[in-house]
Amino acid sequence: MTELIWDGKYKDGKKQGPVRIALPFQTIETVNESAQDRRRNLELFASGRDTEWRNRLIWGDRKYVLPSLLPEFAGKVKLIYIDPPFNTDSDFSFTATIPNHAGDEENRGAAFLKEPSILEQKAYRDTWGRGLDSYLQWFYETVVLLRELLSDNGSIYVHLDWHIGHYAKAVLDEVFGQEACQNEIIWKRTSARSDSHTYNHIHDVIYFYAQGAIDFNDVYVEHDEAYVESKYVHTDAQGRRYRLDNITSPNPRPNMTYVWRGHQPPALGWRYSKETMQRLHSEGRIWYPDSKDKRPQLIRYLDESSGQPATTIWTDVSPVNSQAAERVNYDTQKPEALLDRIIKASSNESDLVLDCFVGSGTTAVVAEKLSRRWIACDLGRFAVHTARKRLLAIPGVKPFVIQNLGKYERQAWQAAEFPSNGKDHLEEQRERETAYRRFILDLYRATPISGHAWLHGTKAGRMVHVAAVDAPVTQADVKAIARDTWKAVASGKDSPTKLGADILGWEFALEVNELAKQVAAESRVDVSFKKIPREVLDKKAVEQGDVRFFELGALSVSTKQKARELTLQLTDFVIPTDDIPEEARKAIKHWSQLIDYWAVDWDYKNDTFHNQWQAYRARKEPKLEIETKYTYSAPGKYAVVIKVIDILGNDTTKTLEIIVK
Repeated sequence: MTELIWDGKYKDGKKQGPVRIALPFQTIETVNESAQDRRRNLELFASGRDTEWRNRLIWGDRKYVLPSLLPEFAGKVKLIYIDPPFNTDSDFSFTATIPNHAGDEENRGAAFLKEPSILEQKAYRDTWGRGLDSYLQWFYETVVLLRELLSDNGSIYVHLDWHIGHYAKAVLDEVFGQEACQNEIIWKRTSARSDSHTYNHIHDVIYFYAQGAIDFNDVYVEHDEAYVESKYVHTDAQGRRYRLDNITSPNPRPNMTYVWRGHQPPALGWRYSKETMQRLHSEGRIWYPDSKDKRPQLIRYLDESSGQPATTIWTDVSPVNSQAAERVNYDTQKPEALLDRIIKASSNESDLVLDCFVGSGTTAVVAEKLSRRWIACDLGRFAVHTARKRLLAIPGVKPFVIQNLGKYERQAWQAAEFPSNGKDHLEEQRERETAYRRFILDLYRATPISGHAWLHGTKAGRMVHVAAVDAPVTQADVKAIARDTWKAVASGKDSPTKLGADILGWEFALEVNELAKQVAAESRVDVSFKKIPREVLDKKAVEQGDVRFFELGALSVSTKQKARELTLQLTDFVIPTDDIPEEARKAIKHWSQLIDYWAVDWDYKNDTFHNQWQAYRARKEPKLEIETKYTYSAPGKYAVVIKVIDILGNDTTKTLEIIVK
C-alpha cells in the first residue's frame, strides 16, 4: 500500500500516535431535566443500576476528550461526522453582539469580532504550526481514535475542502483501509462569485467511510424540473401528474403468462400476479390503451414518488444564508439539511452519533430532532454555549449534560510539568505543589513568600493565595485567607501595605463571589477573586506572556416571596470588559446588555447545577426577560442557584438560601 509520509509521523522508526490518557469527565450542568427525572436517576445510581442515558455536550480539546471517551464508548458509536478546520486561514474568532438596550432607540447595539482565546490559539498552533506536516499529524491522531470509537458497522463522514482533502483522504485510507471508502461526496456550498481570478471554488468534499458491513438507509432527492417535465407528462382528472411504467417482467416467468382483461401476456410474462393486478386495477393504477394490440401500463404519480436516489453530487442543499431561520451568526455553521441527510442515511433511531468539532451545534441539533443519542464536543466555550441555546430551542428537547475534564486535566498537566525527583510521596507532593504555585505566581507577576499556611505571594501591596489544581476555592478557604492576612499584619512579616488579598483559583464554589463583601465587612480584608485561565497549560502561551487573570463577574438578584411562590429578578451584573473594544463598550448603556443567557436551579443539592428554567437571547427574540417565578410544592429550606452566561460565553453564578413556609 502506498503511504503518505510527513515530518513528525515517525520517531525512532515508530509512528507517533495520539495521547492515550483517559480522564474522568465532570458534569458541570444538567439541562432540561425534570425533578422526577432527577429523582429517578438518583435512585438508579443509589441502587447500583445503570442510570438513564443523557446526551453529552463536552467543552474540551479532542486531544483529551476522545481518549477519555474510549473506556465507555469504544466500538459503540454508529455515526461520526466531523467538520475539522481545513484551511490555514481558519481561526476561532466569533462575532459577539451587544444587544440594544430596551427603550434606547438611538442605540442599536454593536457587534465586534471576539478574538480567539489563548487556548484556542494554542489549538490553532498545534494544528498548523508547522504547516501541512503538523496538520497531517494532528489529523492522523484524531482519526485513529475515532476509528476505535466507531462500531463494527459504523460510518464516518469527514467534511473538508480543496485545500487539504486529497491529503486527508490518504490518511483516512491508511487508518480505515482503502476498501472502507464508500464515496467522495461533492457539496455545492455556494454560488459562483465575481471576485475569483481562477475557476470559482464553490464546493466542499465529504469523505464517507464505513467500517465493516455497511449499514445504509437509501436516500432520495427531489426530481429536478427538467426530469419532471420530460417524464411526468400526463395529468388525471384531479390534476395529479403521472408517468407510465412498464408492467412486463424483465425475466422469464411462466407462471405470469396469463391473459389480462383481453390483453395477451408479454413473451416473458407480466411483472405482477393476478391478485396484485386486480388490486392495482381496483385502485385505478393501471392505464389501458385503446387497442388490445398494445399493453396496459402502470400509473406512477409524481406526488407519491420518493424522488430519485441521491448521487455523490449534492446541489440541492443550500448553505445557511443571512436570512435563514436557523442562522446563529457562527461562521462555520453548516445547514441542518446537510446533517439531516447524513444522519438519516447512516443511523437509525437511538443510535449514537458523535461530532468532536461541533461548532455551532448543528450535528447535535439534528441528531436530537431525529431521536438519535449524541455526544458533541468542542474546544470553544462560545461554541458550546451556542449549541446549548440551539438545543434548548427544540420543543421537548430531552435532558442533556454539559461536561468538561476539569481538575483531572489539570492534575495530569501538573504531574507532567513538575515531575518528581524520586523522593517519598509526601515530600514529592509538597515539592510539586511549591513548584506549581511559584509558576502561577510568576505568571501573575507576584513575589513568592513562605511561612504562611494560606498565603503564597505578594503583589502591589496585597497578599496572594494560589489555589490547588484539583479543588475549588470555598467559603472556608476565603475566611482562612483573611485570617492569615491579619496574622501577616500582626507579625510584621510580609505585612501588606493594603489589607487585601488576591485569590487565584481554577474553580470557585458557587457562593464565594458574594462572600467577598461579607468578608470585607467582617474582617476588613478586601478580597478579590482571579480566575487562573486554562491557557497556563500551554507552554507557548506562557512563553509569549499571553496569560491573563480576570476577575469573576458579580451578579445581584432580588427576591420576593408570597406563600410558596418565589420571584427572582436580576438587578445588576458586573464583569471585566477588557475583551470588548472601546467602540463596542460605548454601546453598553445598561448592565443587562452584557447577559446572553441565564438559568435557575430552584433546588440545588450541592452536586451539579440542574437547569430547571432558562431565558436567553435569540436572533428572532433578542429581548431578555430578567424576572422569573417558581412555586414550591412543599415547605423547607432550599438553595437556589442562578447561572448567568455573558455575551463572551463566560459564566457567573450566585447562590441564595430560601426558606419556604
